[in-house]
Amino acid sequence: MSRYGHTKVVDLPCERAIERVTEELAKEGFGVLTTIDVKATLKKKLDEDVPPYTILGACNPQIAHSAMQVEKNLGLLLPCNVVVYEDDQGQTVVGAVDAKAMLSVVGNPALDEAAAMVNERLQRVLERV
Repeated sequence: MSRYGHTKVVDLPCERAIERVTEELAKEGFGVLTTIDVKATLKKKLDEDVPPYTILGACNPQIAHSAMQVEKNLGLLLPCNVVVYEDDQGQTVVGAVDAKAMLSVVGNPALDEAAAMVNERLQRVLERV
């Protein structure tokens, strides 16, 4: 865990971990809006070879809609990112943003419940991958 997210080492190759994360996110009401293949992007743009690293932009429409009714500019902090990458030891790591930490920059306690719901759901995703 870091100040802004939760991580877990999984016994899966990165590609399979991405599939599992996507499946588990769906069970919690999240869709993946964006998939960024950082490895491919860095190779194409900088000719750098790096281990696999993928960013999934996940969104739970119900929670996002509700939170955006409270804070119109909340879209600046969405979607909730989930990462899947290979660490320096060759292990696959899955990480999810800490919504409470992310939304703390807004300074609106009315978002605390939404942040807690997102964190609970993302934590279940991590547990099941």
